Amino acid sequence: MEHNLLYAFLLTFFAGISTGIGGILAFFIKKDNILALSLGLGFSAGVMIYVSFTEILQESKHYLISSFGSNTGEWLNIILFFAGIGFAALIDRLLPDDMSHHIFDFSDSDLSCEEKLSKCKLCRTGLFMAVVLALHNFPEGLATFMSGMTNLTLGISIAVAIAIHNIPEGIAVALPIYHSTKSKRKAFGFSLLSGMAEPLGAVVGYFCLRSILSDATFGVLLAAVAGIMVYISFDELLPMAREYGNGHVEILGVVLGMLVMAISLVLL
Repeated sequence: MEHNLLYAFLLTFFAGISTGIGGILAFFIKKDNILALSLGLGFSAGVMIYVSFTEILQESKHYLISSFGSNTGEWLNIILFFAGIGFAALIDRLLPDDMSHHIFDFSDSDLSCEEKLSKCKLCRTGLFMAVVLALHNFPEGLATFMSGMTNLTLGISIAVAIAIHNIPEGIAVALPIYHSTKSKRKAFGFSLLSGMAEPLGAVVGYFCLRSILSDATFGVLLAAVAGIMVYISFDELLPMAREYGNGHVEILGVVLGMLVMAISLVLL
């Protein structure tokens, strides 16, 4: 496996940096087009909900069943999924409502108090998305890297699939930050940072976790990540999409996000 080390790391880096591509795409949605913002937030939620239930949770069940048997594996999959939801709710509870004030300046005198509050809420959604997707990308980085180390062809397939998935995830991070701060640099930076958890996962996997990585480890991580992504979609993205648009625009975004993710999974 050692001769594939460099290629495996480059594949993981490629998959992670694709979130930055999504960050760039978010800039093409005009700042004053709130219906497009609603559509984009709904799209991001659709992507995350679909990939969580049809891909990540199913992959987790496969790993857990192979490690613990059919009955135990399925029950663990369910328990860990809801544990992930609980963990995301705990993070949400612990994150202060005004945390965006510590990172961004909303003291613009031209804004009313209501507008400042709206921007803070939107920015907080983007920051929360960055944290959640970093947690999601870390085990993905481990999976891509270890697959590339074992079988380079398999590693390439996984890296391409993850890269395509990461583009709309980058949009999910950059879109609310860009619309709340009007800063392309900050929006792109946070979307890219969330993706850099993947090469970080590769480094940690190689230097620290090689001896303990197993199907059970991947199953636990993926089931929890699926729960986290579902929570952020229903608790953060969809309410925000409804606030900036209407039910029809929000649902259209969700359906389009699911459709894009479904087609990408079939093609790959």
